[in-house]
Amino acid sequence: MPTERSKPVPRQPRTDALRNRERILEVAKEAFTWFGANANLDEIAKETGVGAGTLCRHFPTRERLIEAVYRIEVQKLAAAERNFAATMAAIDAMRAWMLLFVDYIAAQHIIAPALSTFVGGSSKLYEDSRAQVRGAIEALVKRAIKSGDIRKDLAPSICFGAHRRLQRGLQP
Repeated sequence: MPTERSKPVPRQPRTDALRNRERILEVAKEAFTWFGANANLDEIAKETGVGAGTLCRHFPTRERLIEAVYRIEVQKLAAAERNFAATMAAIDAMRAWMLLFVDYIAAQHIIAPALSTFVGGSSKLYEDSRAQVRGAIEALVKRAIKSGDIRKDLAPSICFGAHRRLQRGLQP
């Protein structure tokens, strides 16, 4: 009687591999900020302290690295909203988050052209990030309205509209 083979359980990445990945993303963000999406990957690996092979194991293509940098920046932005909301007054949380948001927009302008060259486009990636950013903006605005720090008629959708215009490089 044939026996069923159990599927191998994926193993957790080693701690040093996770540290390498995080460091690669940090260095890559800085490199893309300074040199654009065509930053030298060998220099990123060298600055990170890993070999080109390690960089390629984590991110087989430039596009995957750019996408990962973009995703991690969106995740940091969303996490910052939760952290600020837990530790700051509503208006202070909104101010602190908006400063991070400006950095996010600047990085997005550099990375966006490379993201749009992906096969199949980057609409899913943008859709996911837009939802996270919109959620953060809505939470901050609602909290500031509730605390009386901003007007009650300022809907989160107005702030999100300003976010969309900033993304496109227009005046809010």
